[in-house]
Parts: sequence; C-alpha cells; structure tokens
Amino acid sequence: MIATLVLIFVIGYVLITLEHTINVNKTATALITGVLCWATYALAAHTGEPVGEHLTENLGHTAEILFFLLGAMTVVELIDAHDGFTLITDRIASRNTRTLLWIISGLSFVLSALLDNLTTAIVMVSVARKLVRNPEQRRIMAGMIIISANAGGAWSPIGDVTTTMLWIGGQVTTVNIIKTLLLPSLVAMLVPLAILTFRTPATTSSFEADENEQGASRPYVSQTARRERRLMLSIGLGGMLFVPIFKGFTGLPPYMGMMLVLGAIWVASEIIHKDKDDADKEPLSPAYALSKIDAPSILFFLGILLAVGSLEATGVLRGLAESLSDTVGNLDLIVVLIGLVSAVVDNVPIVAAAMGMYDLATYPADSKIWEFLAYCAGTGGSILIIGSAAGVAVMGMERLDFMWYLRKISWLALIGYLAGALTYLALWAVLQ
Repeated sequence: MIATLVLIFVIGYVLITLEHTINVNKTATALITGVLCWATYALAAHTGEPVGEHLTENLGHTAEILFFLLGAMTVVELIDAHDGFTLITDRIASRNTRTLLWIISGLSFVLSALLDNLTTAIVMVSVARKLVRNPEQRRIMAGMIIISANAGGAWSPIGDVTTTMLWIGGQVTTVNIIKTLLLPSLVAMLVPLAILTFRTPATTSSFEADENEQGASRPYVSQTARRERRLMLSIGLGGMLFVPIFKGFTGLPPYMGMMLVLGAIWVASEIIHKDKDDADKEPLSPAYALSKIDAPSILFFLGILLAVGSLEATGVLRGLAESLSDTVGNLDLIVVLIGLVSAVVDNVPIVAAAMGMYDLATYPADSKIWEFLAYCAGTGGSILIIGSAAGVAVMGMERLDFMWYLRKISWLALIGYLAGALTYLALWAVLQ
C-alpha cells in the first residue's frame, strides 16, 4: 500500500509541476491525487482501521485553512472593487529610478504582511505600469516586487499561505513569528534592493509617467466615493489586523475572526450602497466579489492538503523525517534545503509535508524549526519565478521570461534568502 500511495502522490506532484506543459490545470490534478491517495489507503486498510476518522480529522484542519483563505480573498476583492488601494498607491509621486524602486519595494513588503503576497504583487505591478515606461526597468522592478512581496508575507501570520498554515496549525504564534522573522525577512528584501540600487542609474528619463494614468488626471471623484474608498480600506485592513487579536482573546481558530471581518465589511457595503440602482451596486457587492475570488486555488489547496494528509495518516511522512535526519542530520540544513526546493515546486505541499513529518509533541509551538520553516518556505520561492504564486502572477502580467528572471533576479533572490537565513540563525544563537 505504501509504495502505491507514494507513487500516486509523486505522479500527481510531477503532473502539477508540468501544468503548462501538459495543459492540464493543477487544481484538477491535485483533486484527483488527493482522492486517489485516500481511496488507496481505504482499500488497503485492515478491517477496523479508522480511515474515516483520519479523513475527518484531516478535513477539519484543512477546512480551517480554506475558510480563512476564502474570507481573506473576498475582503481583498471588496477593497479592490471600491478602488481602496488607490488611496495608498496614488501617493507615489517620485519619478526618480532609485527612489521608485525603494518606495515600491517597501510598499510591497508592508502590504504583503497585511494582505497576502499574491494580491500585493498584482496591485504593485499595476502601480509600476502606471509609473514606469521603460520595459527593461519595469521588469527589474517587477522582479523586486516578487522578492519584496514574498519576504513581507513570510513574517506575518496572514501574509503567506504557508505561514498561515503554520499559524492555524498551532506551530507558530502571532507575536513570536512577527518578532523573530521581521528582521530576517527585511534582510531578504534589503540585500537584493541595495545591490539593485547601485546597479540602477539615478535617472528620471526612463521613468516618465503616463499623465493619462496618474491620479491627478483621473475623472473627478466625488467626496462620497472617496469616503467609500476610505471606509472599505479601513474596515478591510483593520479587520485583517484584528484577526490575530481575536484569536488571542477568544482562543478560536483564525478563520472565525476572518468570517467576522467578512461579515462586517459585507454589512458596511450593503449600507453605503443601499440607495444605488441594482446595476450600480452589483460590481461593488460582496456576492460579486465572491464570484471574482480565485476559487481554483482554494480547491488546489484542498486537493494537495488531502493528499499530504493521507501520507501523514499512513506514517509515510514520519518515515521521511527519520530518513532525512539520518542522511542530512542537521535540522537547520534540512529546513534551508526545503526553502530551496520551494523555488522549484509549490511551497504549500512542502510545508504541509513538513508539518506532518515533525509533530508538535516533539517540536512545540514557536520551536526553532517552525519559525525557520516559515521564513525559508516563504522567501525561498523568490529564487525562481515559478516558485511562488506571486512570481507566476507577475510572470503573466509582465510577460517575464523564465531565463531572463534566472539571469537578472534569481541570484539576487538567492543572496537575500541566504542572508536572511543567516540573520535568523545568528539572532536565535544570541537570544537563546
């Protein structure tokens, strides 16, 4: 049974990585893989083995992540539908090459911690398009957006799906993950940014803005519309910041707090648009926002987490952990390698597997392995453009070539990744 189970998982995983080559959506592959893994376990199980109980337990943990993502995605879509993010992005006025690079990278880092790295990357690339006319310099900036967004998401419990998984699973706590990973994540961004600053000429000619796209040249926006933007942005971002506080006070899972935020912003949306025609209200409604969220990604997570759950339930992951300990030995090195692997394959199943390999009884909440795993899995994906959801999204938006990214950005991301890892290890050694 074990050999068959592993074979199904490996084949499914390979097909997921070859999504664009075989033209089969990774969501479909993940769902089939997850169901087949559990079906194999059920068919091979001995009489009385609690397969159903294992599945129900695994589904409960998986559902917590999925509902959290569902709520967060809907809140972000509602803010975006009301142009709430323009209140932030329209304040970027500089046209100096280096200044723009720092402002956009810094905003990407901060917004990613408040939202998520995928949404932040999409928003900031849209901003870069309005401010940067030179194609090559915009590609460089897009590469820096990927690095910054992934670094910003790593230290926040709501910024990257892998950190969120560890937070919901109880491996990390809010205050501790912020305290321990903020500096390493900042280093992972600042080192590549500093190198690019010296390699980028301090000019303005290549960064001429299209006046038709600037906020100053937009059609008149009424004070009512501006108030709506501010209200939706305040409720959305404030609500997301409230989720960890809600968890800390009530002890309830994070998705409960996110559902509360979604309900609050839903009520606010209904109230501020109550006097509008149905045609005007529809694109601003929560129901419409729900239709715009990335549902395939949620189902992809479901399939992957089901598949990994079957490996955990059958003891495969524990055996893999013991094998790695015997061959590699050093746990820090194992985590660094996990981060490097996440540049090639999706970091969600890797982190899910690691959570199954190392249990909370041996490594309790806020242990070194969980903190370091959150950093490595979150920032390691920047090394290759296909290594993170943010990278894939920017790749499509800016038509970035894989080899161009490898030549121009990958080495910067790798240096930043290793610098941040060394920073974390040094801080841990000093503070312990």
